[in-house]
Amino acid sequence: MTRRRAETATLPTRDQLLAFIQENPATVSRRDIARAFNVAPADRRDLTALIRELEDDGLIARGPRRHLRGIAALPEVCVLEITGADEDGFARARPVTWQADVEPPAIRIVPERRGGPAPGRGDRLLARLRRVSDGGYEARTLRRLPRQPRTMLGVLRAGRIEPVDRRLKMEFTVAARDAAGAETGELVLAEPIDGPGYGAARARIAKRLGRADAPGAASLIAIHENAIPHEFAHAALAEAEAAGPAPLAGREDIRAVPLVTIDDEDARDFDDAVWAEPDPEPANRDGFRLLVAIADVAWYVRPGAALDRAAAERGNSVYFPDRVVPMLPEALSNGLCSLKPGEDRPCLAVELAIDTEGKKRRHRVFRAMMRSAARLTYRTVQDARDGIADAATRIPPHVLDPLYGAYRALARARRERGTLDLDLPERRIEMGADGRVKSIAARSRFDSHRLIEEFMILANVAAAEMLEARRAPVMYRVHDEPSREKVEALRAFLEGLGYALAKGEVLMPRHFERVLAKAAGTPHAQVVSEMILRAQAQAAYGPENIGHFGLALRRYCHFTSPIRRYADLLVHRALITALGLGPGGLPAEDNARHFVAAAEHVSMAERRAQKAERDTADRLVAAFLADATGAVFEGRIQGVTRFGLFVHLHESGADGLVPASSLGAERFRLDERRHTLTGERSRRRFALGDPIAVRLEEANALTGGILFALAEGARPSGPRAAGSAPHHGRRGRPGRPSKS
Repeated sequence: MTRRRAETATLPTRDQLLAFIQENPATVSRRDIARAFNVAPADRRDLTALIRELEDDGLIARGPRRHLRGIAALPEVCVLEITGADEDGFARARPVTWQADVEPPAIRIVPERRGGPAPGRGDRLLARLRRVSDGGYEARTLRRLPRQPRTMLGVLRAGRIEPVDRRLKMEFTVAARDAAGAETGELVLAEPIDGPGYGAARARIAKRLGRADAPGAASLIAIHENAIPHEFAHAALAEAEAAGPAPLAGREDIRAVPLVTIDDEDARDFDDAVWAEPDPEPANRDGFRLLVAIADVAWYVRPGAALDRAAAERGNSVYFPDRVVPMLPEALSNGLCSLKPGEDRPCLAVELAIDTEGKKRRHRVFRAMMRSAARLTYRTVQDARDGIADAATRIPPHVLDPLYGAYRALARARRERGTLDLDLPERRIEMGADGRVKSIAARSRFDSHRLIEEFMILANVAAAEMLEARRAPVMYRVHDEPSREKVEALRAFLEGLGYALAKGEVLMPRHFERVLAKAAGTPHAQVVSEMILRAQAQAAYGPENIGHFGLALRRYCHFTSPIRRYADLLVHRALITALGLGPGGLPAEDNARHFVAAAEHVSMAERRAQKAERDTADRLVAAFLADATGAVFEGRIQGVTRFGLFVHLHESGADGLVPASSLGAERFRLDERRHTLTGERSRRRFALGDPIAVRLEEANALTGGILFALAEGARPSGPRAAGSAPHHGRRGRPGRPSKS
């Protein structure tokens, strides 16, 4: 709780607002400030502008869940680490000892007068700081400090290491005594060796990881590059192997209910099952009764145990086209916790009733024993729904009809509240028996996907509401509204295409949906969807509720995937404790305050997994195209920068760069507002979303980097990705669509 409250309604001054944020021991939100100063609704926009002003001046910053904290002044002299360079080429740095959970003030390194090589990323300096007018700092170097040891991933090639990180524009030499027996072509972990300031950089090999061209190398690189824990401790494996079937005692027996799982064809773990029927309650005529049963992971993974420590460290499972790094050992994730058909499984179930408009009328959560009636896939369910005979004979209508009836009601409720639905391409990379990429195709998107999503969303909302009602800690899934800066940039871009985004009112998801509806069916449809996506805040986890903007929900949590998400396991434990459902609940000391650190960690783990999955897909696509150098492909411009055009290929979904230097001898000007590059002499213009034909110049399977050149007038040629029909994808994790 905040410590001060204004007595009368007023907009705080700049000094009052800064003092309020700095004096409160906990982070504060915009809502806290409005309440503390009794800011009237009509003045909320002015309050937001004042907050932005303090942010722009570097006096406050946003922590987890966009809460605000004051930034303490840095000491006059401190140790800095170089983090990169700004757009003018000046080195940027951060304090080595910075411990706050917000970003530190911007620090710009003043070039040394005596000359010499400029400091590079990772270099450390003892520097004298001076505060500047924008709230950041200028730093003058007093002394360069020795580099701290760090690990680098690369491939050994004839005594040199080629880094897999495409941002490292250098190679490292390896002396024979430092090679650890590695041979040319091996993937290695190496430690750069500090040496003289001149000559080639040197390194020593710390670990050999196998051949860089071996099957599975792309995901192995991502695992190591992103420091993803991938080996279970012996104690965790032993706990998983020793686990046995859960008892029926203390659970409701719902094994006679024909619950079914619906997942992708290649899914390995099944943690949710669904069932529906017409609601027998006379007061809910034409409504539906639903059951959503979720694997009871909390029964097996107890707080503080070795399994719990391993799951908490991982935060989530990571899905690659050629492997999975699971959050739980296989004995649980693919065994006792997986809702396999015909086998008794413990679960945490939500019983829900909805009316014909999809509005929830009642719900309850209980512990149960279930038995899945069938393992279905999205495609077979859709085929059965479409009347394809083979699939229809396997799925009786009495199973599907109530599910789809409930789905139609929930879809009506979704449309009524106005959610943000972005239909974006998603590629599916299929691996062959030899471990190489067999094909790349658009991932199909069916109503059966949407059906499961709506059931999961409803269960997640019910879980959050139940925990709130009992004043229990909640690990919310939060999604903040877009920032003012991003909205204004999006608005300017859309205006350039002839689309208007609402002004002068509180922005809601439905405002974006109106733009998407106008752009649907036009050449701008996909680029408009992507720019709207870029404008959105990133979803995260946290114990304080700020709602879910994209889903237009006031409260939301993740409850439905405890096999693969630690946040869901925490929600299960909170429900078990709050409802008195037996063992496996939260420890007494695990409250909302303890959820803060857990939320930060699982949010980080999610971002880490997404990056690793994306990097692996890029490397696999580059490997798939590596033999097609010189081939011409059709694509579109999805990014415009000073140094070139980022191009997305239609067929394979590959992303690559057309360097500005290859566009012609003239100079090109960047218009950041309109996202265009225009030739100064020819007035030739390249704009975001434009169709373009490119020739493949280079595809580097090691880094995932792809280089193109313009190929105007040439007919597309080269290898085609299997299934190159128009994309009908959506946002989700590669290889595993998200159910919530």
